[in-house]
Amino acid sequence: MIGGVDMPETNNIVIVGAQWGDEGKGKVIDHLAAGADVVARFQGGDNAGHTVVYGANVFKLHHIPSGILNPSTLCLLGNGMVINPLVLVQELTELEKRGIDTANLRISAKAHLVLVYHQDLDEANETFLGEKKIGTTRRGIGPAYADKVLRRGIRAIDMTGIDSFHDRLSEVLPLQNRILREIYNHSGYDLAELVEFYRPALERLGPLVTDVALLLDEQIAAGKKVLFEGAQGALLDIDHGTYPFVTSSSTVAAAASSGTGLGVRHLTQVLGVLKAYTTRVGEGPFPSEDSSEAGDLLRQLGNEYGTTTGRPRRCGWFDAVIARYAARINGLTGLAVTKLDVLSGMEIINMAVAYQYRGQKIRNFPMSIEELDQCTPVYETFPGWDEDLSRVRRFGDLPEAARQYLKAIEEAVGVKVELVSVGPDRSQTIICPGSPLTTWISKNG
Repeated sequence: MIGGVDMPETNNIVIVGAQWGDEGKGKVIDHLAAGADVVARFQGGDNAGHTVVYGANVFKLHHIPSGILNPSTLCLLGNGMVINPLVLVQELTELEKRGIDTANLRISAKAHLVLVYHQDLDEANETFLGEKKIGTTRRGIGPAYADKVLRRGIRAIDMTGIDSFHDRLSEVLPLQNRILREIYNHSGYDLAELVEFYRPALERLGPLVTDVALLLDEQIAAGKKVLFEGAQGALLDIDHGTYPFVTSSSTVAAAASSGTGLGVRHLTQVLGVLKAYTTRVGEGPFPSEDSSEAGDLLRQLGNEYGTTTGRPRRCGWFDAVIARYAARINGLTGLAVTKLDVLSGMEIINMAVAYQYRGQKIRNFPMSIEELDQCTPVYETFPGWDEDLSRVRRFGDLPEAARQYLKAIEEAVGVKVELVSVGPDRSQTIICPGSPLTTWISKNG
């Protein structure tokens, strides 16, 4: 009891990326969603991409939580998101064509919309920056968040009626057109034509708009279990990431509260997802990047190409410095290590346990990218293994060298490994002995 108020027992899990995104969160969420009543996405837009593999079925999701593949799971898009109505309708349509029931999707009335002029502004800004570009997906995410902060955004509640959408768009479009025309030499948009362009999407999505914060509170009060799904990764956080080479939203665990409207007291477990090595898409520093044949091999074996963009990912060794940093700023209670199978066949495996910076060995993450640019990794090496891990389903059946490598990750990061992925399929997942995830699944699955 706090302040005279009875505290409901909760067993909710926040799932966040603990590197630069693309860590395999979709697969982890899909596996755990079988034991969840609700999956709530709390930030980002369709610049995120989650790939889920189930047998011969491959699903690539951008807005919709991975829990949509479980028909009994309520899926929520939180107020911290920015949503492209056209992309969301397309995503729903494609899922329904493949026999997936999408009736359990709901959209926060307070989520903001990504419209065509946001995409134009994103493209124009990246082109203007030239060699100094951020490396965005050019999908309008940054401009949409900028409009939110400038109080000229359009929200999901405005999709519930064509008149309200028209009225709100009429207020903001003149300035958007002026920026497009006078700065970027763009012709701009006609109000009536733009309203008609979005009419089908509004009619499809308007009925899904609701008070997600209230719905979540009711679900938890009824004893339901919730997974909070983050996109991107901790090192792309707008405040805590490698600024300015970051995304436009807060990607850390605390954003699960602000991005859904649920009080922080309900966030009891935080699972950080990271690969057994490290990747990054786009520009920015990457101390453990390997530009040799080893990095190319990781890209090839790990199929390291962006779900959303198809861009090849930069690849390198596991970086314990950024993992410790991610553990601290997220308050991680457990780790999910993905793509351990990709390391099979490596004679030796490197792990960056510290950096060299101006002749000194440092273990903490630098405060600026200028400092990070001057850091070189201090590696510890571990023996590899040749065994194929794709059929392993118990932690004790992993090769000794693989188990020792996972133990080294635990010790270097200071957080227990609770889940290990040894392949893309949802069945290729190991829950570690003693993990609280075992209780989660047994109670709910």
